[in-house]
Amino acid sequence: MNTPFDPHAHAQALAHAWSGAPRVNAADLPMADEAQAYAVQDALATRLGRVAGWKVGASSNSAEPNAAPLPATVVRPAGTTLGLPARSLRLIELEVAVRLRHDLRPGDRLMSQAQVWDAIESVFPAVEVVDSRLVEGRDAPATVRLADLQSHGALVWGVPLEIHPRAIDLTRLRTRLWFDGALAADVTGAHAAPDVWRLIAWLARHAQARGRPLRAGDIVTTGSCTPPVFAAQGARVTGEIDGLGRIALTL
Repeated sequence: MNTPFDPHAHAQALAHAWSGAPRVNAADLPMADEAQAYAVQDALATRLGRVAGWKVGASSNSAEPNAAPLPATVVRPAGTTLGLPARSLRLIELEVAVRLRHDLRPGDRLMSQAQVWDAIESVFPAVEVVDSRLVEGRDAPATVRLADLQSHGALVWGVPLEIHPRAIDLTRLRTRLWFDGALAADVTGAHAAPDVWRLIAWLARHAQARGRPLRAGDIVTTGSCTPPVFAAQGARVTGEIDGLGRIALTL
């Protein structure tokens, strides 16, 4: 007889791993589809406390996006030292993030690009540290990774700039990463879904439907502009996005 799906039990197992307990085997967290994954994600986010923002991304401009709320405890300003444990995956991604000017409650509709732009207070570079509470890490099934906040570890945000979003063209944007002064990535136009305003419009509707509408002051990070790059424990990470400036942190 199959055990009934229990999102709260799955979330509790992941929450223990978030707090430093051993990682969880993906096979112990069976999920039939994205709907169940998001149910676990919701229950996990509640256990991890206040949400300071969201991550959203997609594999292409036409693909269905995915998203996860970001616990406030792992959203930090530039210059921070994260003190990541040895077991962390420490995969580093350089991203374009925004801070919202006001609450977004679009209901069932998708906001227009102009409405998304009007909702953005500032734009800045951000570094996401990819991590996992799963034994299989990034090789775990997609639904289980989605439940585990889409492999989120931490987000570090840079100096906000009050520039109009139309000035940002991710198809031409050059981004660079250095680890302890050594160049680790130098790419241009590498974002998989550069229409990030579509992603934010989708996220606004998604977040409201999940009972966590986007709020004024929330940070939204929009997917990586660089391939994920492994960094050593304690490394000094510096990122630069043309037109948005530099960001630095210590792992």
